[in-house]
Amino acid sequence: MNVTNGQFWEELHAGRQAPAVPPRPNDALVDLILASGLAPGRALDLGAGSGGDALWLASLGWQVTAVDISLTAADRIQKLADAEGLAKNLTAIQLDLSRTQPSGTFDLVYACYLHTPVNIGRGGILHRAADLMGVGGTLVVVDHASTAPWSWAHRDTRYPTPEQTYATFDLGDDWEPSLLAARERVATGPNGETATVTDNLIVSRRVREQPFSARAERESHDRRLSRGIS
Repeated sequence: MNVTNGQFWEELHAGRQAPAVPPRPNDALVDLILASGLAPGRALDLGAGSGGDALWLASLGWQVTAVDISLTAADRIQKLADAEGLAKNLTAIQLDLSRTQPSGTFDLVYACYLHTPVNIGRGGILHRAADLMGVGGTLVVVDHASTAPWSWAHRDTRYPTPEQTYATFDLGDDWEPSLLAARERVATGPNGETATVTDNLIVSRRVREQPFSARAERESHDRRLSRGIS
């Protein structure tokens, strides 16, 4: 395609009406977080979109950093947080995750439908984001495993299994997956239409510290990435 990843998502969000109230959070994420028993801590939302997930977590007491490549999306999330009295719990920032990553450490990193028509090295993005968590940190990924009728994705798109997707994160033996599953749900499109779709659900927990040599190599890679060196 002839547009960049940033241009694609900025045009998409700018072309939509700004939500007047917080959008509904992802049902799968809600179920996974509530079932996990995780206590509120610091959370990182990768590709926050309209902000429903980030705002829901913030309402539960999580300190959320919501990241999106679209400035319009990030600005709208922050305005909703301000309007809902959640500004002390939520910070929305515009960031190109293929080039840099947020600073700080987190207890939860999640990505709901972090798909894009442009190759952004998604596996590497999730690996680097997972590195921002210590022992006990939890990674949650909810992916499309089928194409909804209203999606921008091609109808003949072939989706990987949860196991294949998890392998692209290259997390190593300091992580243990607790859920790799595909589940059906009824989804609602932008105009109220409905369809049965499939999601891939991935949950993994850091069980030990990363070996020093691997951590040093990753930190060196991140410094090169921040300077635009692959």
